[in-house]
Amino acid sequence: IGPILAFLILRGAADGYDAVFTVSACVAALGVLVLVLFVPGRRTAPAADAEPVSLRAAVGLLGRRDLRRIGLCALVLGLCTVSDAFVFLLLQRATGIADRWFALLPLGTAAAFFLLALPLGRLADRIGRGRVFVGGHLALLLAYGLLLAGGAGAWLPYAVLLLHGGFYAATDGVLMAAAAGAVPEEHRGGGLALVQTGQALARFAASLGFGAAWTVWGARPALAVAAALLAVAVCVSVRLLPAGDD
Repeated sequence: IGPILAFLILRGAADGYDAVFTVSACVAALGVLVLVLFVPGRRTAPAADAEPVSLRAAVGLLGRRDLRRIGLCALVLGLCTVSDAFVFLLLQRATGIADRWFALLPLGTAAAFFLLALPLGRLADRIGRGRVFVGGHLALLLAYGLLLAGGAGAWLPYAVLLLHGGFYAATDGVLMAAAAGAVPEEHRGGGLALVQTGQALARFAASLGFGAAWTVWGARPALAVAAALLAVAVCVSVRLLPAGDD
């Protein structure tokens, strides 16, 4: 809904970016209000011999081999993940999409995620979360390849956005499910936060690196390097994943 509202506001108001951010801020505030007033909080009683919840205990979870390997896998792949904004800009350059349609590109990714998240989650439960997680990054690698190949085909935006949404559908929830199975229940929140923090920091570093490479080398060479690094990272991750979840 967000991209659609942004598109309508930008179409109805000249230079309506201030209005987009104002509406976004109001919706965000409403979301926080709903969360505080209507979503119940629940604490799980820890086991009698459980270690108290603390930052030190959360970091200590890295001593668990499976969680350490899952976290390292997410870190390595995150370092090679181009941020959404760059993907959409690259797609616009490759296809010549008009600026007025740019705000709708995230909608394509979101729609693909919506359609694929449940079936890919069920597939991960059946064949292994590690395989689906790595497969999602292969989908992203294929999207990079299509962007590098370019072409004026009308199918290209749909193919790239489908692969981009499929990447998120195969990784976001699947990674959390894999990490949840590698930590004791009383420290599950800390364990998930640890993995996701590492992944977020890696993607942040990747965004800075890709932006710098784009500035120095240009868009296509920067994307080619990112694709090559992602291919290497996928190969490394296949070896890193816990043996019981591949």
